[in-house]
Amino acid sequence: MPESLYVLFYDYVPDILERRVPHRAAHLELVRRLHDDGVLVMAGAAGDPVDSALFVFRGPTDRAARVFVADDPYGAAGLVTSHRIVPWMVVVP
Repeated sequence: MPESLYVLFYDYVPDILERRVPHRAAHLELVRRLHDDGVLVMAGAAGDPVDSALFVFRGPTDRAARVFVADDPYGAAGLVTSHRIVPWMVVVP
C-alpha cells in the first residue's frame, strides 16, 4: 500500500491556553517523538485566539493519527471537544 497523508483536526475547549498548561509538556513530547520517528509531518495550533489544531501524519493508513488521538494527554484531560481524521490528497507539494 502506498504512503499517504492524513490530517487530524482537533477542536479545543474555549479556555485551552489556560487548561493545557499541566499537560503541555507531555503533549509536546508525544508530538516531537512522532515527528522524530517520521510519522508526524507537521503540527500546530490554529485560530486567534487558539481554538483548534491540525496534525499531518504519513503512512499507508490513518492508524498513526488514531493512535495519537488515543495517547494524547490533551484528549485524556478533556481538552479536545471533537476530532476528525481525513485523507489529504496533495495537489501542489
